[in-house]
Amino acid sequence: MNHLESLKRYSTVVADTGDIDAIAHWEPQDATTNPSLLLAAAQDARYRPLIEDALTRGKGNPEATMEWLFVDFGAEILKHVAGRVSTEVDAKLSFDVEGTLAKGRRFAELYAQVGVKRERVLVKVASTWEGVRAAERLEREGIHCNLTLLFSFAQAVACADAGVTLISPFVGRIYDWHRQARKVDDIPLEDDPGVGSVRRIYHYYKKFGYRTQVMGASFRKRGQIEALAGCDLLTIAPNLLEKLAAAEGEIARALSPEDARAQPLERVALDEKSFRWKHNEDQMAVEKLSEGIRRFNADARKLEQLVFALVREKRAA
Repeated sequence: MNHLESLKRYSTVVADTGDIDAIAHWEPQDATTNPSLLLAAAQDARYRPLIEDALTRGKGNPEATMEWLFVDFGAEILKHVAGRVSTEVDAKLSFDVEGTLAKGRRFAELYAQVGVKRERVLVKVASTWEGVRAAERLEREGIHCNLTLLFSFAQAVACADAGVTLISPFVGRIYDWHRQARKVDDIPLEDDPGVGSVRRIYHYYKKFGYRTQVMGASFRKRGQIEALAGCDLLTIAPNLLEKLAAAEGEIARALSPEDARAQPLERVALDEKSFRWKHNEDQMAVEKLSEGIRRFNADARKLEQLVFALVREKRAA
């Protein structure tokens, strides 16, 4: 047995990539994408047929072509996974409840047009107050959501209270911020604040019986993944999947519902004011959330420019 096989006994493994060939190779249960991953994939000649299909379905409308590009990639990914794919709402809508609602409904509609059922798609939304409120309403409509760019405990509590399907706390980006703040090359696993953040959230959710699943994301090293064995889901980039598969032996379960229920925790009540205050108290979370939104927005605009250029090229042909 290798570490990847061992990990799969405790957690659902998700591929964190837009590379469909890599997904087919690793055979994860689920897959998750974002604008940065799709930007890289869209520039790969292997996936030109998906872009051509989006151009055809978009009928010369750049925004519609963008929507179809995300859905075409998602539908293709679903041919290689047994579970779900996450499709991300444009970062420019991170503070727009109605805009996020409209985009989530639109994705559900387009997936339905290509024969993909709602239970196989997670609409990926930034964990802002507005994003959480939009996700709460989408969930009531049967459109399941993955709340991303999650860095603070306040975000995690708000998501659980809203009844979202899944959250993606970013282990690696939290680790990066603290490593830079401490001016060190590495942080030991036992003191890793990214790992600690996911443990805290997992314990809280299981202690109080929330149905929202926790999916650790954005890992920098193999040890961070193994330290969270037992987390509901773990989304892992292909290079780290390879390292796990190359490591012989078994790993121990690190998280379990039984341990969580034994934790001496108190339930937290949040309204909008207390959410914003508690999130604001966490400097790392404030900085990484805003940075993450800016980065995803920048890559979405680059992807948009690529698509617009292809639309113009098709019109001129």
